[in-house]
Amino acid sequence: MSEETEPPVIGLLGCVVDEPESQARAFGQQRRQRDSMMAQDYCELIADLIDAQGEARAVDISRRLGVAHATVVNTIGRLQRDGYVLQQPYRSIFLTETGRALALECRRRHQIVLRFLEALGIDPETARADAEGMEHHVSEPTLAAFERFIAEKRGASF
Repeated sequence: MSEETEPPVIGLLGCVVDEPESQARAFGQQRRQRDSMMAQDYCELIADLIDAQGEARAVDISRRLGVAHATVVNTIGRLQRDGYVLQQPYRSIFLTETGRALALECRRRHQIVLRFLEALGIDPETARADAEGMEHHVSEPTLAAFERFIAEKRGASF
């Protein structure tokens, strides 16, 4: 006696619809990646603000990211819970050692991607905008290849 399997469910666009558990795992993974990217962006920005102004305030983060103050406050709460920042009410935001390490790593990745795009001849404004998203998705081997390309290009132009 053979076990019968149900045919896959085909959705509106002609794609197979995943089982609920599989779909929930995939969406959960995407949420974790978004949270990680947000933590990276916030820590990098907080480090930049501290380096430039001596402090990072929620109002400055809100202005730089173009998001509501309440969004920043909620996100800072999550970052504090996760050990990336320290803050007391109505005070500046400070990076923990973990937050500082994340910010430095993000800054390194960002600079490599930015220099690579500029080495390709992308105009600086576009390169800055594109690097902002790409830095989160590029693997270490690809970053190393970007660095080799930049070094070779520099060597060829002098």
